[in-house]
Amino acid sequence: MNTTNQKKNKRFPSLVLLLSSLIFIMFFVTLSTGVIPIAPMEVIQTLLLQGTDQQELVLFDFRLPSIVLAILIGAGLSVSGVILQAVTHNELAEPGILGINTGAGLAVVLFIYFFQDTMGANMSTFVMPLFALIGALFAALLIYVIAWKNGVSPIRLVLVGIGVNAGFSAALIIFQLQMDPQNFRQATVWLSGDIWNPGWMSVLALLPWILILSSYALYKANVLNVLHMGDDVAAGLGAKVEKERRILLIIAVGLAGASVAAGGAIAFLGLIVPHIVRKLIGPHHQYIIPVSTLMGALLLMTADAIGKNVLTPTQVPVGIVVSILSAPYFVYLLMKSK
Repeated sequence: MNTTNQKKNKRFPSLVLLLSSLIFIMFFVTLSTGVIPIAPMEVIQTLLLQGTDQQELVLFDFRLPSIVLAILIGAGLSVSGVILQAVTHNELAEPGILGINTGAGLAVVLFIYFFQDTMGANMSTFVMPLFALIGALFAALLIYVIAWKNGVSPIRLVLVGIGVNAGFSAALIIFQLQMDPQNFRQATVWLSGDIWNPGWMSVLALLPWILILSSYALYKANVLNVLHMGDDVAAGLGAKVEKERRILLIIAVGLAGASVAAGGAIAFLGLIVPHIVRKLIGPHHQYIIPVSTLMGALLLMTADAIGKNVLTPTQVPVGIVVSILSAPYFVYLLMKSK
């Protein structure tokens, strides 16, 4: 380990503390702001069950589940981006750009079109992530198979992902045009990236996916370190490259699919967070994954708060806010890439 990376690794405790503190502050800011503003002291009183009935309704039934979902979705998409960039050796790899998010989105729209009206709301909340996972896995498999040509070239992977993304987007439009107006509006807003069903049932449906898959990704941090060095080096160090790549791709796709089911097609978050974290903390994934989890949660919380308050009472979908904030950095990465 060189001196530069040692210095960066020493930043890990302070970065975790800083990001945790910012999340804590943003948590109270988000609880306080909205169509019905609540003063910070009143927020604390309400959390201690000493607020009015209206304040308890606003905080516990609307704002708190929305905040928790933003934290989980931001963490899931960020860790998914970390894994994809490591296993593909491609700094532009991200579930939104590669078409994985759109595959999950197509599956969810198909679920809304064919099955949502025949299921209860609670059942739909738990079944939807499964449909998103199936769609994301299908998209990832299709991209991987088409991009394979004596291995997977990073540029070829991105180009195939963009093509598959375009194809799935066209299919999405076809099915949306067949929907009734209510489902069409739901699908349109959701596809732009929106935490569209912020309730505790949605939190319970998403929480196991993010906790289990993110924990397993952290467990595989050393494997990611080896794969990031390149296939030849990884094989020389004894890693079962293709087996490990397939397992990690499934983890990344599962995180992206579950996050898309709850928050829609939020692009760029899984791209910019790993890049920023890698510059701050170095290339070791045992540090990158925890810091990316916190930073992704913080960025999506902030974007969600901006979207809900900048044009009050109109709400801007969080995916649009993330895209506006992230697009300049994406252009910078494209110009920098060889």
